[in-house]
Amino acid sequence: MTTFTSTRRVAMGLVAAAAATFATQGTAGGHGIDLEGKTVEWVIPFSETGGSAKWANFYAPLLSEALPGNPTVVVKFMPGAGSTKGANWFQEQTYEDGTLIFGSSGSTQFPYLLGDPRVRYEYNDWNVVLASGTGGVAYLPPDLAEKMDGFDASGLKDTDFIYGSQGATRLDLVPLLAWEMLGLNVEPVFGIKGRGDGRLMFERGEANIDYQTSSSFLKGVTPLVEAGTAVPMMSWGALDAEGNIVRDPTFPDMPTFKEVCEATEMCETSGEQWDAWKAFFVAGFPAQKMVFLPAGASNDAMVTYTAAFEAVKARADFAEISSGRLGKYPQMTGDEAKGALSSATQVPEAAKTFVVNWLSERYGVTLN
Repeated sequence: MTTFTSTRRVAMGLVAAAAATFATQGTAGGHGIDLEGKTVEWVIPFSETGGSAKWANFYAPLLSEALPGNPTVVVKFMPGAGSTKGANWFQEQTYEDGTLIFGSSGSTQFPYLLGDPRVRYEYNDWNVVLASGTGGVAYLPPDLAEKMDGFDASGLKDTDFIYGSQGATRLDLVPLLAWEMLGLNVEPVFGIKGRGDGRLMFERGEANIDYQTSSSFLKGVTPLVEAGTAVPMMSWGALDAEGNIVRDPTFPDMPTFKEVCEATEMCETSGEQWDAWKAFFVAGFPAQKMVFLPAGASNDAMVTYTAAFEAVKARADFAEISSGRLGKYPQMTGDEAKGALSSATQVPEAAKTFVVNWLSERYGVTLN
């Protein structure tokens, strides 16, 4: 997806143009929503230290500028149960006046995909207005990174690793399964409230392996890399137009998990284990974070928020200011966002069956 390049005047003109279409939309009641003097509450179901927090905090002031009436946009954190607490709460909300939006993540999508009994939310009831792609990076302390032979991770197989995890049914299943495929002995400590808390465990020496989504890696881990206390191991990669895993555009000099797997003797890039890993990677990262209006949102509200996010993307400086905070990934609205939501909430049945069995055998997690 190509980011628009235009002047600020043209960017803000998109909102005005979209607002002008309200009068022609008979099903929309004939006018858009006016948020002047109001506060928009953006609920994030994680702690304030992780990638979702950095994503929402990046967008919040830009969204405030772009929405009609320039409302104050406040990010509110509601961590618990790996995001299930906040998602279940949002499911109970209904549209009122456009002042409530919700930000989900792959860790919200995976329990839904896997049929986690704690899930009481239904994505089909929500109304997506933005889908953001992202990536992820695994990293090690420098003394352990030295045990790798180029991309070959075989030298790490005798190390006992500790990893701070939000839960095996969350987005963390992508790194946990990847590390197992590489033959690494990684013991997760479950129960942290956000990936930022996992990074803090790494910084304090309580964990000796970690991964962060791109936004959190860029802001929170890059200083550790620069200080010599963390070394990137690999990214998860990105998808090309044919669905192949290629290097992450935000980290083009970093090997992908596929490259590390190919270089490590016991790891295979074919078969049911690989197919399951790739299916959940695809579900969890190309549309990893999404913004929703609650059930019952009016067409006016949908068009208003869609136009606002399009205006943000159309800013002349958006590519520059977003690359260092979010990375270089698609930011999708309209039909593209709906398509991304569909891809993120569906996986092949064979992949789901493999992961459900693996979770039961490896971690004693039952999902029935």
